Amino acid sequence: MISKQIRTLCLAFLCTAMLVFAALPASAASKSLTFSIFFPPTHDQAIAAMDFAKEVEKRTNGQVQITAFPGGTLTKAPQVYDGVVTGITDMGNSCFAYTRGRFPETAALDLPMGYPNGKVASQVANEFVKTMNPKELQDVKVLYVHAHGPGLLHTQKPVRSLEDLKGMKIRATGLSAKVVEALGAVPVAMPQGSTYEALQKGVVEGTFGPIEALKGWKQGEVIKYTTECFDIGYTTAMFVVMNRSTWDALPEEVKQVMDAVSQEWVKVHGESWDKADQDGREFTLSRGNELIALTPEESARWRKAVEPVIADYIANTPDGEASVARIRELIAESSK
Repeated sequence: MISKQIRTLCLAFLCTAMLVFAALPASAASKSLTFSIFFPPTHDQAIAAMDFAKEVEKRTNGQVQITAFPGGTLTKAPQVYDGVVTGITDMGNSCFAYTRGRFPETAALDLPMGYPNGKVASQVANEFVKTMNPKELQDVKVLYVHAHGPGLLHTQKPVRSLEDLKGMKIRATGLSAKVVEALGAVPVAMPQGSTYEALQKGVVEGTFGPIEALKGWKQGEVIKYTTECFDIGYTTAMFVVMNRSTWDALPEEVKQVMDAVSQEWVKVHGESWDKADQDGREFTLSRGNELIALTPEESARWRKAVEPVIADYIANTPDGEASVARIRELIAESSK
C-alpha cells in the first residue's frame, strides 16, 4: 500500500505542476486553427496553401496547428470570406471576384491590364493590397494575396476574331464578366468548381481563365480551343485571410512568424501558377486541342474593345484612377 506520506507528496507535486502550467505564457500553449480552401485538394494552389499551413506549424514549433479543408468542404467559394469574418473558420482562401461588388477597390486588380505571368500578377496583387490597405478588408487580417497568370479564352468552337465571339455564352467572374460583355459575348457568372459541368452540359460555350485551369480543373476535357488574347490578359486576385479576433489573440512572436511566411508564400504561389500554366498548356495540346494566336491587328481590336471597362472602373470607383495607376506602376516594376 502507498503510505500516507507518499500520497501527500504526490498530491503536492500534482498541485505544483498544475500551478506551473497555469502560469505559462499563452505562447506556450498550442492554438488550433481551421483553414477553408476553395481549390480542390489535388490542385497546385491548394497544395501551396496547405504547405503554407505546414510551414507556419514548423516555424512556430507547433504552437499553431492548422487544419486545412480544401475543396470548399467547410465553406463554399463565395462564402469563404464571410465565413472568416463571422468565425465559422479561422482562415480562408478564395477569390475576391466571387462576391462581385463587395470589394470595389480590390476589383481593380482584375481589370484586363495585360498581366504577363502569375509571378508578376501575384507580386502586384499582394503589394497593391499591402500598400493601398483597402477599407473593404479591415474586418479581417490579410495574410497575403496572390493571382493567376493571364486569363485567356477557352471555347468549344474556334474564336479567331471578335465576330466569332459575338453572342457566345462565356463563364466569367467579377470584372472579367464586363470584359466578356465588352468583347460582344454573354457573361455567365459561376465559380471554377461549377465550370466543368456547365461546359459539358452546354450551359456555357466557353470560359475565361488561366490556361492552368485546363488541367487543374480538368476543363481541357470539355473545350477544344484556346484563344491566346495575352494583350488583354486579366487576373483574378485571391486572398488568404484570418479572422480578426483570432489574429489579435495570437502571441506577438507567432504573428511575426505568420507575417514572414505569408510574404514568402506570394512568390511560392506565383511560381506555382506559372508552372501550372505550362502544365495546362501541355495537357490541352496532348488532347489535340488547338491554341489560337490572334494576329497583331486582331489583338489591337480586342485591346480597344476592353478600354471602356477600365475607363468605367475609373469613373465609377472612388480613387479608381489612383488604383489603376498604381497597378500599372507595379506591373512595370515587377516585370523588370
